[in-house]
Amino acid sequence: MATTRDAKRRPTHPGAILREDVLPALNLTQTACAQRLGVSRLTVSELLHEKRGVSPDMALRLGRMLGNGPGVWLRMQQALDLWELERTKALDYAAIERIAA
Repeated sequence: MATTRDAKRRPTHPGAILREDVLPALNLTQTACAQRLGVSRLTVSELLHEKRGVSPDMALRLGRMLGNGPGVWLRMQQALDLWELERTKALDYAAIERIAA
């Protein structure tokens, strides 16, 4: 089932999902999460504070730890990345002339 989101609204950062929903539900601290993921506490902190995106490596780690696979984390990050680019580089993209294949 596909979900729809207002295209004008910024997609939620995957780190916010972890910070607000996942870690509290699992009663996990940043330190415990970092240990389980095999990364530094700084890496987790930057993700939770939306200073870092979810890389394929992190998506694999999160998907493994949470049992939901990497795809969900990559799709969330991709939606956010595309939304931001469409706004910050709109003029660049508008200047690209379409050609028929």
